[in-house]
Amino acid sequence: MKILPLTATLVLLATLIFFLWKPPSGENDTKPSDTQEKSSTSKAEETKSPISEKTALDQAEKERPDHGHYSLGEKTRDGTGKYYMDREIAQVMGHPAIRWLERDNREEEEAPSKAIQLLKLAPDAVIADIGAGSGYYTFRLAAQHPKGQVIAVDIQPEMVSYLESEKKHLKVENVSAHLGQIDDTLLAKDSIDAAIMVDAYHEFSHPYEMVRSIAKALRPGGRLFLLEYRAEDPTVAIKPLHKMTQAQAIAEIEATGLKWSETKHDLPWQHFMIFEK
Repeated sequence: MKILPLTATLVLLATLIFFLWKPPSGENDTKPSDTQEKSSTSKAEETKSPISEKTALDQAEKERPDHGHYSLGEKTRDGTGKYYMDREIAQVMGHPAIRWLERDNREEEEAPSKAIQLLKLAPDAVIADIGAGSGYYTFRLAAQHPKGQVIAVDIQPEMVSYLESEKKHLKVENVSAHLGQIDDTLLAKDSIDAAIMVDAYHEFSHPYEMVRSIAKALRPGGRLFLLEYRAEDPTVAIKPLHKMTQAQAIAEIEATGLKWSETKHDLPWQHFMIFEK
């Protein structure tokens, strides 16, 4: 075996050390490239929770409503803690309260038959009963306007199912049950001659948007009839948040673009307010 010259041996050893030696951890670290950073960001965005995004959007809506009329405040016993033009929105009386809506003494307390006479609509009018509930007014309106059409709008599927069941049971042809949303009646533009809301508006979680959608559905010259328990009258035995003053109701409805026409004072417990498009 031939022995390599000393110089060649040293060069070989230096070369081996250069390629095999690794610096200690932490030395010679480099910043990730822009491409690596973008890749990491993209991956984080792809794995972001949809629930977190929805929560953020809901919070943003609460903090900055589009029209500026909503606010959050103290939640009272029968309220939601959400305020519209300084009025706390009442909790919803849901489908379990159907028996109360259909109570035997409702005619005596509210005179709904007189209220229907006060409408003075054309025989073939298309009427939307907004927040129809059990259909107490719906089916009476249908009987009063046999040549017309009554659209019973509610946001609760249970109420809509009840309305459809009652329609079949009563064999009424000129009634249709319609499921709306909390902020939209989902009625077509210029599709109705009149809309009526009976003791329901004060519970709407999005009153501004709902009335705007009603105004959109009304034909030119169409009317909105708003019936609400009189808050000015302490003898009206209804919880305070389920009553409204006339001034408050007019201010809220007119904020949507409809114009107050008149208020009739013929009913024992309720304001009968008329608004026009």
